[in-house]
Amino acid sequence: MTQQLIHTLRLGSGLVLWAYIATHLLNHALGLWSLAAAEQALRLAIVVWHSWLGTLVLYGAFAVHLALALTGLYQRHTLRLPWMELLRIAFGLSFPLLLVGHAITTRVGYEWYGLLPQYQRVITSLISSGSEGRQIALLAPGWLHGCMGLNIAFRHRGFYQRWRWLFVTLAIALPLASAAGFLLMSQEIALLLQTPDWQYLAAKRLSKADADSLSDLRDQVLSIYGGLLLAVLLARTVRWVRSKL
Repeated sequence: MTQQLIHTLRLGSGLVLWAYIATHLLNHALGLWSLAAAEQALRLAIVVWHSWLGTLVLYGAFAVHLALALTGLYQRHTLRLPWMELLRIAFGLSFPLLLVGHAITTRVGYEWYGLLPQYQRVITSLISSGSEGRQIALLAPGWLHGCMGLNIAFRHRGFYQRWRWLFVTLAIALPLASAAGFLLMSQEIALLLQTPDWQYLAAKRLSKADADSLSDLRDQVLSIYGGLLLAVLLARTVRWVRSKL
């Protein structure tokens, strides 16, 4: 595989994942307008990303980007890199650890049990578990990794140099607006939970057996990812030891 092809695949897959995260952040930010607006946008996002084409593009991009990241990690001759580059790599490798649980709860929960992704249900569950903060921070590593990667990819392009200020503004403002929108929706739902109808909604959850099945799947996927990452690091270690013999 040529370096140009690798660069094209990395950039293309990265752009798809960045766009996916950006739409999620924008969707959360609509909570600044209203919970209803965020719900409508979420339904539109589901139509796009849950379609066969959206699924193929999204998960194909994730597989390609992860494969290239692990291959690149192995092929690097040294990890003595500038701290910004180390940070970018760390953000990228930690993103799957944070996203797997969310993806399984939403997408797999929908495919297996018809559990339609809804802010009402998701935020109600987060409020009951006290994990709203974790949800807000969920997309941060992927967003930062993507923005840093795009900055590296386009920093020498004329159009990017002219509009870099706009990109930096977006990179900062969108996550802040997303967090604010999510917090406003959480406050709105916390108030609505005091009504009988919303108490009923809060009680509509997966059975313990179904929830345990999703939890087991999450643990299995995380174990596979952890195993792949460990295998790459061990392979690097073996290569280093052999070079010293």
